Amino acid sequence: MARDAEATRARLLSAACDEFARVGFAGARVDRIAAAAGSNVRMIYAYFGGKSPLFDASFEHVVSAMAEAVPPRPDDLPAWAAELVEFHDRDPRALRISMWAQLERPQATTEPLDVYAQKVSAMHLPEQGELRPADVLMLIYAIAQAWQLSPAGLVAHGASSTAERAAAARAAVHRLTGSGARQAAT
Repeated sequence: MARDAEATRARLLSAACDEFARVGFAGARVDRIAAAAGSNVRMIYAYFGGKSPLFDASFEHVVSAMAEAVPPRPDDLPAWAAELVEFHDRDPRALRISMWAQLERPQATTEPLDVYAQKVSAMHLPEQGELRPADVLMLIYAIAQAWQLSPAGLVAHGASSTAERAAAARAAVHRLTGSGARQAAT
């Protein structure tokens, strides 16, 4: 049977995303990643060069996948916030790996800065008082990620379903931006 290099690489990357999201860089084990991918540790080194570059590839992969799945909606920021909530409820790996990167490897991890720069430039938002467009985006992300990052005891008293969380995020961003469907500046 011929080996499919791209399929093996994709399986390793997927298993790594799961492992890093679950236990972070320090807790992740390349032998568990290889086993979950139906491969071996040697292939991790062959395709990625080691655990550190595999973490970086995983981080870039999940953030880029999120950016592609939930692109900014400058014409309707409240709806975009709701979509982000739904995405994080479906697949929290991007958020979790991002948090692990900030906690464990803030200087070592190469963030996909181009993804964020594209989002900021795609927004074409006017300044809102003291808030710059990037600040508005950060606040939208904070709202959309709140249920994943808040203490369980607090979350238990808030919106319980994905639909309720999406509606709460939509309402909060509506208040932040001052409209239900914010039009892009020309």
